[in-house]
Amino acid sequence: MSPRHRALEILLQPDPALKAGAARALHEAMSPLWAHGGPPTETGTEPATAATLPPGWRDEAIGLSPAQTAAMPGRPPRPALVPAKQVPSRSPFTLEGRAALLHAICHIEFNAINLALDAVWRFAGMPTDFYRDWLRVASEEALHFGLLRAHLQTLGFDYGDFDAHDGLWGMCEKTREDVVARMALVPRTLEARGLDATPLIQDKLTRAGDAAAVGILDIILRDEVGHVAIGNRWFHHLCQARGLDAVTLYPQLVTQYEVPRLRPPFNEAARKAAGFTDAEMAFLLGVD
Repeated sequence: MSPRHRALEILLQPDPALKAGAARALHEAMSPLWAHGGPPTETGTEPATAATLPPGWRDEAIGLSPAQTAAMPGRPPRPALVPAKQVPSRSPFTLEGRAALLHAICHIEFNAINLALDAVWRFAGMPTDFYRDWLRVASEEALHFGLLRAHLQTLGFDYGDFDAHDGLWGMCEKTREDVVARMALVPRTLEARGLDATPLIQDKLTRAGDAAAVGILDIILRDEVGHVAIGNRWFHHLCQARGLDAVTLYPQLVTQYEVPRLRPPFNEAARKAAGFTDAEMAFLLGVD
């Protein structure tokens, strides 16, 4: 089985613990093949060409049966998925409310594993570094999911105990035919929102006395800067390769795919560390 087929197989795995463990194992298994090139970089280097891919990565198509398509992504029976507006808001200053908040973040991390795996199997013919980057992301998102789930369990709850929404995967579905749109709108738009929200959530958790959760979010924020940087890197790389202007294209994609306009406050320091340009920040801030 090729690594891209294996990524698809893990994507279809419904058990969260098995999915997370398998994502980390696949990244660990592939890392020695890429060790001579050093760790992936997010900016400033030209990615390796598709011709340098290890055996098995150059599959031009990976067929899905109707049953597999219907089962994508693999997920457990719970949490129940409801429209975002139907997910109740709870105070983080009660035990159940704090657990609900952490569950929502845990669900985001579970979805993020699926998003990274989907990028690996779905988009054939990309440079080697593309697959290396997204397997790294899948592995780190799996780590985040495990940390949050374990902490939830110390509070007397588990993943699946609260309703959740499916906004991230919905955009993944919308952009399944266009890798440029996927890079523009999933990692560097919807997932980048976590860069803005995390410090605010940490402040609430600090006031609620949950230092352990704050520490987990420190790890997640650190890694998510790198993940958003990977999305930025590939969006700009693909735009350059296709003769597209990234600054003018992005608002067009936002309109085409009906992405809600992001509202401040923005974590400008984290976003700039993740590779957002001054022009891109001006668009977010509504500055002409």
